[in-house]
Amino acid sequence: MAIKPLADRVLIEPLAEKEEKIGNLYIPDTAKEKPFEGTIVAVGSGKVTEDGKTIPMEVAVGQIVLYGKYSGTEIKEGEKEYLIVRESDILAIIG
Repeated sequence: MAIKPLADRVLIEPLAEKEEKIGNLYIPDTAKEKPFEGTIVAVGSGKVTEDGKTIPMEVAVGQIVLYGKYSGTEIKEGEKEYLIVRESDILAIIG
């Protein structure tokens, strides 16, 4: 992985969208909401306080998390899309 988050940031790979169908109709991609959960791919070293101490991250690589709807920055590496968010934007760890 060529992307390494800094400080208290986390790199998330959003979970694949499920194909939605209502009755016999398929919901087009433009009408679907983006998933708000994903797998952590990389984490930064932690938040640095004003006195220079590092607060360790509470999340780890491989965990599935829920994040805020408008959180982070979307990036693309090759064919994969990722999201970089601050640890504070992560709402919960699933499982």
